[in-house]
Amino acid sequence: MNSLVGGEHGGHNGVMAALGGAPKLIALDIDGTLLETGCAISARVVAAVRAAVDAGAHVVVTTGRTVLTTRPVLRELGLGEGHALCSNGAVQIDVARGEPVAVELFDPAPAVGALRALFPEMIFAAERVGVGVWATGHSPGEYSIGDFQLVDHHVLSSEPTPRLNGWWPGGDVIEMVRQLESLVVPETSWVHGEFGPWLTVSRRGVSKGWALERLRCSLGVHSSATLAIGDGFNDREMLRWAAHSVAMTGAPDEVLAMADEVTGHVTEDGVATVLERWF
Repeated sequence: MNSLVGGEHGGHNGVMAALGGAPKLIALDIDGTLLETGCAISARVVAAVRAAVDAGAHVVVTTGRTVLTTRPVLRELGLGEGHALCSNGAVQIDVARGEPVAVELFDPAPAVGALRALFPEMIFAAERVGVGVWATGHSPGEYSIGDFQLVDHHVLSSEPTPRLNGWWPGGDVIEMVRQLESLVVPETSWVHGEFGPWLTVSRRGVSKGWALERLRCSLGVHSSATLAIGDGFNDREMLRWAAHSVAMTGAPDEVLAMADEVTGHVTEDGVATVLERWF
């Protein structure tokens, strides 16, 4: 990992040389990267994103959030067209229409059964794209937008979903990860959160990095012109994908170690610090 934090002039030149100029495809996580959860995006970050768009770069908001909870962020950034990737890459939306154009679904029933065997108290939430969620109980999460329905495990498992969240009330994240080592559910993969005993299950192979590569190819952007900025475990594939990867100060050590560079904390406008080099 490059130890550059906020950067010095020589380091910036090295990044520019590595990318061969300004990045053409820029992937930006939301929570902990563009904004602190529950807070507005700073004016400086909005201005930096707008400058990149005005210069012709594809700025792609790439998040674990649902379509419904991503739309307000797109409006806050002033993004009126282009693409966004939601639900950790399982849902791609056309920004101009605000509607999904590609959705990767999976059957949640096997995962729910296997996870209930490990964690009987686990609370589940299954995304219903563009509608809301079905949940088996109340848990921390961004479900304030859209239809929220409490259902039993059978109903929740009855329809394909792009994203299944699990929350282990009173559990410990380290113990949860240890027990998950024995989890085997064909055709699915999972990622755990940074803070607290929760995880997200999706179709096997689907990730932010996978979705970005598919989008990169469709846009005709060279792989050497890609930049990604993130802060969480669900950003790891995205950071590996990018020609130049940036982690936010405050990210888990594993994420920091795999990034090419570390920028300032979200409260220090770390995203703007990076983008202002070119735009």
